[in-house]
Amino acid sequence: MHPTTVVAAVAYGGPENLRLIDADAGEPGPGEVLLDVRAAAVNPIDWKVYSGAMGADPARLPMRLGAEVAGVVAALGPNVRWLAVGDEVVAWPVRGGYARRLVVPELATVRKPRALGWAPAAALLVAGTTAVHALTATRTGHGDVVLVHGGSGSVGRMIVQLAELRGARVVATASPASHDDLRALGAVPVAYGGPSGSGSESDSGSGSGSDGAPDGRTLADRVRAAARELGSPVTTAIDAVGSDEALDTSVELVADRTRIATIAGFARARELGIQLLGGGPGADPGTEVREAAPAQLVELATDGTLDVHVTRTYPLEDVAQAHADSRAGHARGKLVLLP
Repeated sequence: MHPTTVVAAVAYGGPENLRLIDADAGEPGPGEVLLDVRAAAVNPIDWKVYSGAMGADPARLPMRLGAEVAGVVAALGPNVRWLAVGDEVVAWPVRGGYARRLVVPELATVRKPRALGWAPAAALLVAGTTAVHALTATRTGHGDVVLVHGGSGSVGRMIVQLAELRGARVVATASPASHDDLRALGAVPVAYGGPSGSGSESDSGSGSGSDGAPDGRTLADRVRAAARELGSPVTTAIDAVGSDEALDTSVELVADRTRIATIAGFARARELGIQLLGGGPGADPGTEVREAAPAQLVELATDGTLDVHVTRTYPLEDVAQAHADSRAGHARGKLVLLP
């Protein structure tokens, strides 16, 4: 017996339906290990699946949550080849990661260097592998100017940093409070919103007036101006927002639609002839690319080359608040539970 506490959604709807439940983690089977979980990241998919937006099958309840964790190996199943009790690891993808103890496949783990903190370790792989997939799919590399929609989010920040490491230059859309952060990462920030300031967010920065509102030009116009600062037009675009403005701007600026990708604009990707990435219907899951990425991402995060921004941490008991904050959509970076 390996007693644990897990988080489960007991009904479809909002965070008020999340409960802490006493359970047994079970014995690790062949090729599996038992983890003492030290940190579990909150991702939008965690609350989308129990919100009802992706269907509401009562047979799936109670529904355990959480796809990426970091922890210490507490027990080994048969035929475990590389890990030992006491090893610190990052694990993704897992099922039911919001837990104090969890059985995971050894093949889903990568060793966590002691220099990498628990919270950033748990927050690294979903965003990082998505960013690697997007940059690979759009063939972004040296000499490119990449437009990143949603540059201040957890995936967007990863795309910005990894694009720079590939020798590309970045124009990134973001909310006003994130512009200095994006500049520090090497990107040129621009404002969301059309001539009247409408759009997903109202931004300040490149292409905006002194009051922080868009200055009468469209987003495409402001991106063109930002790209001129970099000495080249936009050559690739990656959308982590999914808004019509982001998608329309991308296809206006990038002629080769195979070099435009979205991880959020599921409804219009086929209509526009751009790449749809991820786990949704008809999307490219990028399995091989994502499976190859974790070891390199951990190395980059450990030596400080890659900044994993954790906005806030929560005890497991505050999971409902963590989900409410995630659903509000204003977090710059990742939210992490500390069981």
